[in-house]
Amino acid sequence: MLGWAFGSPTNAQAADAYPTRPIRLLVPFAPGGGADTLARILTPKLHAAMGQAWVVDNRGGAAGNLATEIVVTAAPDGHTALMGFSSALTVNPALYKLPFRVEQDLAPVTLLATAQYILVLHASVAAGNLKEFVALAKAKLGGFNYASAGVGSPLHLASELFQKRAGISMAHIIYKGGGPAAASVLAGETQVLFGSVASSLPHVKTGRLKALATTGIQRTKVAPELPTIAEQGYAGFDVSSWYSLLLPAKTPVAIVNRVQGEMLKAVASADVQQAMSRQGLEPDTGMPRELAARIQRETAMWAQVIRDPGIKGE
Repeated sequence: MLGWAFGSPTNAQAADAYPTRPIRLLVPFAPGGGADTLARILTPKLHAAMGQAWVVDNRGGAAGNLATEIVVTAAPDGHTALMGFSSALTVNPALYKLPFRVEQDLAPVTLLATAQYILVLHASVAAGNLKEFVALAKAKLGGFNYASAGVGSPLHLASELFQKRAGISMAHIIYKGGGPAAASVLAGETQVLFGSVASSLPHVKTGRLKALATTGIQRTKVAPELPTIAEQGYAGFDVSSWYSLLLPAKTPVAIVNRVQGEMLKAVASADVQQAMSRQGLEPDTGMPRELAARIQRETAMWAQVIRDPGIKGE
């Protein structure tokens, strides 16, 4: 049973007047990243449709928890929203002691976009596909290093989940960000990376990296020639980063529905979809309950991945 509160009963008067001032969109990371870019792609459409500006407010820090807490404690009137990122919503509850509960304190509006990861190897690794790599890793237990952007980062946890499913063990080498982690594989300092599809593919095409698989249930439209991990013997393996929109809990249902409707129209527009594609994002929307179910499902999955090896937040 879902523990979400999907807004208070409709307040028709408040919904009819909404919005009465600019809407503040909290982005849990610094300018220039994927969440910030997506916010700036979408907000002009929302401004035009709703008659009030959507103001992007970048509040990086505390692994995304700072921005989330600001939204959680804001008035539930639809004028403060959160650009939710998958790990901040589903990983952080198992890594940190939070002053809020995602399921109780936020109202899901809609999923916005997803981006799969890609499993790549340094070109020197003598494996041409996923089966060969797993066999090599089992024969060379602990002999491979994998790079990540930090403890609890998507790159780290995707690697931990795959090791568990494949029955292999690799050494975790931590870097300060996804860029340095990817650079380490290109340089041969590490051999394995769950990286960004958009940033990794150019190096695959030049032969500096080997691509083994993508991480969604279905093949990504960005690289449809690559098989998924799931279709290569690991049924159900599904790890993607995704972005969503959420409001404070107890926001009136009519306001949640209004925001969702305008956001769905914005995401469906051709120029927005083209801009998303250039960032390696695939449009992916739905109903509030679908977003709630995804958060609940992935929170449980990551809690187990974190708990079993005793991973601790930094």
